[in-house]
Amino acid sequence: MNNHKIEQLSLKKLEINRKAVKISPVELIRTSYFSNSKHIPLIVQPAVANVNLIEWASKNQEIIEELLLKNRALLFRDFNINTADQLDQFIKVTAKGEPMSYCDRSSPRHEVDTKIYTSTDYPAEESIFLHNESTYCLTWPQKIYFCCLTVAQQGGETPIADCQKTFERLSPQICEQFIKKQVLYVRNYNDGFGLPWQNVFQTTEKTVVEQYCRSNAIEFEWKDSNRLRTRQVRPAVVKHPVTSVTSWFNHAAFFHVTSLETTIRKALLAEFLEEDLPHNTYYGDGCTIETSVLEEIRAAYAQETVVFPWKSGDILLLDNILVAHGRNPFQGSRKVIVGMAEPFNHKLINQ
Repeated sequence: MNNHKIEQLSLKKLEINRKAVKISPVELIRTSYFSNSKHIPLIVQPAVANVNLIEWASKNQEIIEELLLKNRALLFRDFNINTADQLDQFIKVTAKGEPMSYCDRSSPRHEVDTKIYTSTDYPAEESIFLHNESTYCLTWPQKIYFCCLTVAQQGGETPIADCQKTFERLSPQICEQFIKKQVLYVRNYNDGFGLPWQNVFQTTEKTVVEQYCRSNAIEFEWKDSNRLRTRQVRPAVVKHPVTSVTSWFNHAAFFHVTSLETTIRKALLAEFLEEDLPHNTYYGDGCTIETSVLEEIRAAYAQETVVFPWKSGDILLLDNILVAHGRNPFQGSRKVIVGMAEPFNHKLINQ
């Protein structure tokens, strides 16, 4: 046999061997945790070069669902994500249905792409207390996605906390009280502080606001000078629709006036009666939430808080029912965008 035929056979054999090699979807990624992270988030990284996250996710939706159900928070890192469009594509291949619009707004945000928003437009020097997204709404997202496009020069982390464990840290008396009474959210608009109702409800028509309120179990009252007050009672605790674990799921501490920075709180209380504050919370029957109770809630969150540094291109996917998020103050430029998906309803989850 001449050398040319030997070479052809060798190449053919090599081609056959190459075709026989298969890499399973799991082998394309590797997972780990941050040290001392309380096992959230699970870090998902490429195990080989040039893994396209969108393509991989579109073919492995069940794997992602299983990982999220088990770990509650997933951090996708080192996949070369750098645009809002990539986040949008990732949401569409990992969530049921389209991304959600940001309705009944409580945080200043602006849209950077269709249904993709800045995570918040709050001043850089302010911290944002831990919370689950939109617990005060009748309908809220089961999944929330954060994508870091620009890392702050200093600070700017997105702290997270396991809300099942937060609930378990609270005394049985506090849990029973909130389960029984729920949480009342009172909000005043167009008094000179906070978002105007035109921004919150994305309309200038009062009739549209009224229809939204009626459809979402919100009491409303028009005051003079085009001002508005709303009141809505929502559960403080919910059960996860798949695992049935109990989660602390509310904005009771977040919206309470005592959670504001001292200078801001004193300025507001000097200007407004308590019932006229931009935001405040009460027990569902209208009674005041005790200071000691609020302190215990904040302490429970603090004990479960996990903080990790952002890396450019990170996507953080949270089970919004089970994991709260916040924001640390920062210096320098920071760009973190957010998308939400899989709307769920308080009426459905408590059936």
